[in-house]
Amino acid sequence: MSTTRLRIDRKADGNALELRGLSKKFGALEALGDIEMRVAPGERLAVLGSNGAGKTTLFNCITGDFLPTTGSIRFFGEDVTTFPAHERIRRGLRRTYQISLLFSGLSVLDNVYLACRGVSRGRFSFRRASRSDALMQTAEELVRMVHLDEVQDVKVSDLSYGQQRQLEIAMALSGAPRFILFDEPAAGLSPTERGDLVSLLTGLPSHVGYIIIEHDMDVALRVADRVTMMHNGRIFKEGKPAEIEDDPEVQALYLGGGHA
Repeated sequence: MSTTRLRIDRKADGNALELRGLSKKFGALEALGDIEMRVAPGERLAVLGSNGAGKTTLFNCITGDFLPTTGSIRFFGEDVTTFPAHERIRRGLRRTYQISLLFSGLSVLDNVYLACRGVSRGRFSFRRASRSDALMQTAEELVRMVHLDEVQDVKVSDLSYGQQRQLEIAMALSGAPRFILFDEPAAGLSPTERGDLVSLLTGLPSHVGYIIIEHDMDVALRVADRVTMMHNGRIFKEGKPAEIEDDPEVQALYLGGGHA
């Protein structure tokens, strides 16, 4: 078993992520207000809400793209509130984005290899990797994990949209992450591709926790242990997937009164 796999299997005590009184203002606009959130190691949380509910701002504060106006962020017990994004990445936090950030002219395997290289100690080396390189072997493992091994030498520009989203997940898994933020991974996917995404997310190693922002409630409820509903920058409801799905206020606010 590789060193990378040993590191990715290790759990920490306490909460993986803890937000205390988090708020974010842009001038007079309060995008987030007094957010309290705790996610255990290995736990999968879905954050739902309509456009403008504050979901993406929440992610941007967690990743360090935005500094919160008030409150604190703790990652596996360490206060990272003022840490830049790259320091949070070094500590095992990863994120995918609504808009794909891939190298379209490179192959699937090369994209994952570069993601692994970017969080490794040898990231500034100009030596071209061989197939026997440890990071290349790790990249191949990740490609297999997301079921892209049959197209690993295909250019990203030739992949389907669903395959590109799978590739983003492989890249998020690089460098032994402890926690991942998935930003609307089902956006633009066909019904078949959504089913594949659900299988992929539920099949991730149990020690890898995540938060998923998702407009597709069917996807979110199938991949989460717990659900948080946001509205106007605040937490509106929290509960198990079945509780949230059956809640009349949630149906009225988020689903327009019904859910097929």
